[in-house]
Amino acid sequence: QVLLVESGGGSVQSGGSLTLSCVGSGYNLDGACTGWFRQAPGNQREGVAALDSDGSTTYADFVQGRFVVSQDRAKNMVYLQMNNLKPEDTATYYCALCAVIGGRIARADFGDWGQGTQVTVSS
Repeated sequence: QVLLVESGGGSVQSGGSLTLSCVGSGYNLDGACTGWFRQAPGNQREGVAALDSDGSTTYADFVQGRFVVSQDRAKNMVYLQMNNLKPEDTATYYCALCAVIGGRIARADFGDWGQGTQVTVSS
């Protein structure tokens, strides 16, 4: 199992921005599908965004152009820039190796969940 480590969460007001970071410690993310997922209390974990092995990106419908996923190959990191945050974006965010199937972002079988990073958006 490949474990990625995420960081960068915090508390912001509605309309604010945050950038989450994901590092592939011991695993080369270049050419991998790296996905961002989130889970709010009482909800199932859901895919947010993915940067696929060919460089293409996929976003969940609820992102609505507010988030951007990008990569720094030199640092072996993937980022999720989140803008115009809403209270409903409040959740624990995770990064993991992924697979995009029919537009749906899923965790890869050999990817594992880390501890996540908390994002809290207040109104």
